[in-house]
Amino acid sequence: MLLEEDELDRSLRPRRLEDFVGQPALKEQLAIAVAAARGRDEPLDHVLLAGPPGLGKTTLAQIIAAELGVPFVQTAGPTLERKADIAAFLTALQPRSVFFVDEIHRLQRALEETFYPAMEDRQLPITVGLGAGARIVTLDLPPFTLIGATTRTGLLTAPLRDRFGLQHRLEHYGIDDLATIVERSARILDVALEREGALAIAGRSRGTPRVANRLLKRVRDYAEVRCGGVVSVEAADAALALMEIDDLGLDRLDRELLRALCVKFEGGPVGLSTLAVTVGEEQDTIEDVYEPYLLQCGLLKRTPRGRAATKRTYEHIGLEPPATAPESLF
Repeated sequence: MLLEEDELDRSLRPRRLEDFVGQPALKEQLAIAVAAARGRDEPLDHVLLAGPPGLGKTTLAQIIAAELGVPFVQTAGPTLERKADIAAFLTALQPRSVFFVDEIHRLQRALEETFYPAMEDRQLPITVGLGAGARIVTLDLPPFTLIGATTRTGLLTAPLRDRFGLQHRLEHYGIDDLATIVERSARILDVALEREGALAIAGRSRGTPRVANRLLKRVRDYAEVRCGGVVSVEAADAALALMEIDDLGLDRLDRELLRALCVKFEGGPVGLSTLAVTVGEEQDTIEDVYEPYLLQCGLLKRTPRGRAATKRTYEHIGLEPPATAPESLF
């Protein structure tokens, strides 16, 4: 079942830049850069794609390789544990390949320097031998394009970040773009979908295509069992209510975090570590998964002393702001 879900996820990804919905400025810039590289018969400059999870960084990297007509090689920062791991990938690349490193901000600092000569000079220095007899052998690498993806640009060191000639940030999607993505996915999945149903799903997708596609598949299941297979606005609302996803796209865990902030800490501010322990989540998970959307919705504030609620937070979870509300609420 898991393999089937993975295959479905891959099938829903656009394969050409013209099929990629949203991010118009980024698309135009990439289209120009790709066309110029093809016209000069050169590899594309190295690319850094930043933004919250699920916005299409991996998909864009695959599209770039397809548009260039070159091989696509993928790995992730945490899996590269030794210089030999990086060397194995780089020396095996075919000319002009796209080498995609997901979560590049999690690459060990000691390994970053291995990429510097590879990105700038297409060379890979390797130390052979030990002690006084050690010597450095420099291997020539084929021309290639490194595409790095990160959800936390601030964790990248300046020397690595500055070596990317093209740097782009993906933003959360609007409802209309998400509805278009849902409709496209429904056609691929052969799901009967009404426009209002697509908008209902899009409105609760947290501005993220990955979430929109996940919700579509779950709403499809509900519609097939209880609504004759048609994803209408009524079917979408009922299915999403059953999944405990509210009108803003917040799930039960989102609301637990906000409720803990308002009830247990009187609106804050409270430190991230304390909040993480209270709701039983890792700090990185709260910071990378929950916070970006809550901040975007105005339901959470970052202050020098920690996280704080807003007036809208209390309104959304159905609580009255305290009579002696902290300044962060206003």
